[in-house]
Amino acid sequence: MSSLCVLLRKTRPLLHSLSPAMQKHHQYTLDVTASLVRTQSFVDGQWTSAASVFPVLDPATGEEIARVSDCGPAEAKRAVDAAYKAFHSWKQVTAKERSVLLRKWFDLMVLHREDLAKLITFESGKPIQEARGEITYSASFLDWFSEEARRVYGDIVPSPHRDRKILLLKQPVGVASIITPWNFPSAMITRKAAAALAAGCTVVVKPAEDTPLSALALAELADQAGIPAGVFNVVPCSREKTPSVGHVLCTDPLVAKISFTGSTATGKVLLRMAADTVKKASMELGGHAPFMVFDSADVDQAVTGAMGSKFRNSGQTCVCSNRFLVQSGIHDVFVERMGRAMDAELRLGHGSDPNTTQGPLINARAADKVAHQISDAVTQGARVVRGGKRLEGSFMEPTLLCDVTTDMLCTQEETFGPLLPVIRFNTEEEALAIANASNVGLAGYCFSQDVSQIWRVAEALETGIVGINEGLLSTPEATFGGVKQSGLGREGSKYGIEEYLDVKYMCFGGLKP
Repeated sequence: MSSLCVLLRKTRPLLHSLSPAMQKHHQYTLDVTASLVRTQSFVDGQWTSAASVFPVLDPATGEEIARVSDCGPAEAKRAVDAAYKAFHSWKQVTAKERSVLLRKWFDLMVLHREDLAKLITFESGKPIQEARGEITYSASFLDWFSEEARRVYGDIVPSPHRDRKILLLKQPVGVASIITPWNFPSAMITRKAAAALAAGCTVVVKPAEDTPLSALALAELADQAGIPAGVFNVVPCSREKTPSVGHVLCTDPLVAKISFTGSTATGKVLLRMAADTVKKASMELGGHAPFMVFDSADVDQAVTGAMGSKFRNSGQTCVCSNRFLVQSGIHDVFVERMGRAMDAELRLGHGSDPNTTQGPLINARAADKVAHQISDAVTQGARVVRGGKRLEGSFMEPTLLCDVTTDMLCTQEETFGPLLPVIRFNTEEEALAIANASNVGLAGYCFSQDVSQIWRVAEALETGIVGINEGLLSTPEATFGGVKQSGLGREGSKYGIEEYLDVKYMCFGGLKP
């Protein structure tokens, strides 16, 4: 198969804190199978150009990778209409047939894993090793829900009357609008779309403006797998057109369900728009995860967990630990070993360099936010133990702070960057009070060797996900979702498909006893 090469040339060296490869004038090459680099919208099984285009940039260099069709409300409406038309035939396809098609899509993702990973690296900045991991994770949802498609069971309920039977039947809700973020540009689509298609729903995907290439590559593979026209649609658009496209996807009466991953503020806007037509909604919103390390913890285990939880994707995941609460008895040794681990394991650079563990943040605004939080903390008395510098472009040094208090911005709002602030605490009650003093609750982490304490803390944490002596949690077999203002519903696991199903009660009467 032919390949498409996009050459990205650095015009200026980055600062000294980057890896040696990034300190030199360097040429980075996106070399992938040409058919996977799609730049048009995918609607009703057809690749279609919009009237205008918008650029997709490599966040590590600022260079343009591609120009993608800039869809507007008209294109979004056409996608909804196509999905609605396709729904009436797709819901009649047997669960076994849907399962087979999802499995073919999975096989194609595995086959093209390296190309798909490269697309993620160049459009999001994610290090290539992590991008490969995301593709494996992304494909796992197609695998999982290909099996769950055949396990959508209803119920026959014992009736209180001898002349009737009670049946509970599960049916697909209809068209689902799927709006996804840039930090997991492949996995956040398959986690939603695989469940929807397995249930018998059709979808319209609006990917993040920073990372549309991954979504369009998924559409290409879905088409190759034989997913029928109109079942899986993708409408990319720029930041400027996102509000108008989002309005169509959240208000059109033909849409039965919206599923969104992103900020709490945006989720509230989408929920308001969906309210007039009373759509089903799944919301995976902001996090502010506490990472609690108690005196009984294995410190090396806690440091390993912290490294994985905090610095994966340069701190740009919704389950990244944001507030590190360390008990007084082991506070100093934890900070010291944490600093050593950062020195030994973290390397800044372009994501395509296999030695890179920390790529750029998604854009300069993201780096500015981290730098502002560090400045605010230092002004109020925090001490920089490692890092702390804002670098060229959207690069940010991984930073370790101690002497942090709950008055500082970094402990009050989600960072979404490589900043690790450590708060010293004395008692379990104090730690829980700090951990739960948030209006969001997605993930929380507890490191302890005291089994009784683990149970107390895990049950008391106001989060939808708890990691116990473990910093990496996500898997398709388990639920993903939060409490409080971290969202509604659950993704993954056997419960994820339920978000795309209605339960119909059938009362079968007039039977002769």
